[in-house]
Amino acid sequence: MADKLITAVSEDGFFRVFAVDATQTVAEAQRRHGTWPASSAALGRTLVATALLSAAGLKDDDDLLTIRIKGDGPAGAIVADGEANGNVRGYIENPHVDLPLNLVGKIDVGQAVGKNGLLVVTKSIGVGDPFTGQVALVSGELGDDFAYYLTQSEQIPSAVGLSVFVNGDETIGHAGGFLVEALPDATDAALDEVVTTIKTLPLVSEMLKAGLTPEQIAARTLGTRPLKVLNTQPVAFQCTCSKAHFAEVLATLAHKDLQQMIDEDHGAEAVCKFCGAHYQYSEAELTALMTQEEEK
Repeated sequence: MADKLITAVSEDGFFRVFAVDATQTVAEAQRRHGTWPASSAALGRTLVATALLSAAGLKDDDDLLTIRIKGDGPAGAIVADGEANGNVRGYIENPHVDLPLNLVGKIDVGQAVGKNGLLVVTKSIGVGDPFTGQVALVSGELGDDFAYYLTQSEQIPSAVGLSVFVNGDETIGHAGGFLVEALPDATDAALDEVVTTIKTLPLVSEMLKAGLTPEQIAARTLGTRPLKVLNTQPVAFQCTCSKAHFAEVLATLAHKDLQQMIDEDHGAEAVCKFCGAHYQYSEAELTALMTQEEEK
């Protein structure tokens, strides 16, 4: 079954809720990058958050949201892109991190990411300069970090739940998340009620394993508060790279560098960081790139 993200609002107009089943999306990222459990969980949570924040903050097909996380843990940098249509892509600097389970028997994402570092979110919405906000990491577990970002940088009181369950064979069992945003009319009492409710919830991966849909997970976040679903959209790991794109990058190199590739390597290979795709360029293709540049 294809991954799905839903957008909803509480009928009292106090909250906006997003919930996503991103199991296949995270599984594709794990397959492409060959990630080990701690890296899978860290990259997977980032991709889930990217899908949620893109749904919340982007509108047009050309809009792009980029998330960069850099803590002092062994996972290194994590980078992800999201589009308004639900497509996401991403990579982790060190895909081969596996750590002992934490004190509650879960993958120690906080240790893998580290606490000393930054979470940076950039939105390119087609008009004007991109907007960039950043906050210091508060836990490295990422759910709390994204909630802190939304509250501090975008001034939106929010709760974020991100969860990835990794099977014993290192494949992805379940992955998903939710984002609850307080709307301007939300009362303090309503906020307290929802926060209390969310603290009692199981992990999103556990709810998915139990068969709950994104609609049901969204409803669980608000307790007894009625919810109205506004939109449903697919989510998928989808890269925007192409051989033509990397050819444009190669064409910006100095002729002597391209000639060195021809003389020494008899061609070139480009590898996409986001999806791991390999693109081969023959001697003739590199020569053609140099000729094209000369003709401009």
